[in-house]
Amino acid sequence: MRKFKAKIEIIGINPFVFVPLEILNTIFEESDKNKGIIPVRGTVNGKQYQQTLLRYSGEWRLYINMVMLKDSPKRIGELIEVEIEFDPNERTVVPHPKLTKAFKENKEAFKVFEGLTPSSQKEIVKYISFLKTEASIDMNVKRAINYLLGNERFIGRDTP
Repeated sequence: MRKFKAKIEIIGINPFVFVPLEILNTIFEESDKNKGIIPVRGTVNGKQYQQTLLRYSGEWRLYINMVMLKDSPKRIGELIEVEIEFDPNERTVVPHPKLTKAFKENKEAFKVFEGLTPSSQKEIVKYISFLKTEASIDMNVKRAINYLLGNERFIGRDTP
C-alpha cells in the first residue's frame, strides 16, 4: 500500500485527486497495464474504498465519491490522506433484485439495456446496487426504466 497526501480538485462535478507519478508507475507495473481503467483499493482519511483509476483529458485521476469521503463535492481544496494499491480481485456487481424484477416486467427497457455498452450497463447496475434505502431503490429503478424507455434523464445522462 502506497501513501500520499493530495488536494481534492474538481473536474465538471467530479471531485478527484492526482496520484503521484511514482505511485502510478508502480500500479501500472502491478496491474500490467497503463490504459483503460485500473481497479484499486485503499483508504481515504482512514476509510477503506474500492475504486478505479482512469485517465481523462490526458491525466490519471482517482475520483473521490461520497461513499469514499462524505460531502466530497463540498470539500474541494481539502488536503486528504490516501493509501492506494492495485486491486487484483474480480469486481462483478450483481443487479439488485428489484432491477431484475423491473426488467422482467418491462421487456422493452431490458432490450434497450442489453444494447448499451457494457460500461453503461455496469454504471446503471452499480448505481442502483449501492443505494441504501428501499425508497431510493424503488425510485431509481423506476427512473432507470424510464431512462431506458427514452422518457427521463438518469445518472446525469440524457436518454440512450
